[in-house]
Amino acid sequence: MNHDQSDVSPSEGVVDAQSVEALVRKQLAEAFGGVRGVVETAVPTLVFTVWYLTTGQLREGLIVAAGITVVMLVVRLLKRSQLQYVVNAMFGIGLAALFASRSGEARDVFLPGILYNSAYALVLTATILNGWPLMGFLVGGLVGDLTSWRQDPAMRRLCSRLTWFLILPCVLRVAVQYPLWAADEIALLATSKIVLGWPLQIASLLGMGWLLSRNSTTPNGDPR
Repeated sequence: MNHDQSDVSPSEGVVDAQSVEALVRKQLAEAFGGVRGVVETAVPTLVFTVWYLTTGQLREGLIVAAGITVVMLVVRLLKRSQLQYVVNAMFGIGLAALFASRSGEARDVFLPGILYNSAYALVLTATILNGWPLMGFLVGGLVGDLTSWRQDPAMRRLCSRLTWFLILPCVLRVAVQYPLWAADEIALLATSKIVLGWPLQIASLLGMGWLLSRNSTTPNGDPR
């Protein structure tokens, strides 16, 4: 017996009448964590920078920033709310402290982020060049088949373009922050880290939304 798309349930590998683009937009939007997630990721950097620029004390600045992050984690635990963003902030400040404590230079608080963005951009570019753009696996996971999207040229192009929107923010961060790191500009490094953090991610999401709004592709790759 044949079924049209609207009769097949999501558990059977087709996501009702929704398009792949709508599913990707929803998944990407949920990944940003809202205003609270934005604040939690920015606070440790802001606290460290203000403390260091005010007192000149690297070690104490790192301790205060880590302490604030622990407080945010405790609040999350008490409220039994999502821990992802504050845990990310804790991991980030811990790694920053490791780099800076080993070198004794405040600028190295920002070095892990520069290295991460460089590596992330290179890896994602490699996935596009070898024909397996990372966003394709997100699309594949949403429709229940991790690799079927590669059989459709239009879907491969769409996934490659979406992946470029993940790469561009990383490239911009490195292009701005590395010269500031080399020049030991702590205040500007902190400002760029915050400004080029969530605001740039949101701009990337809007870019993806614009791209996805240009057409609509059903889970089996057919245009609607």
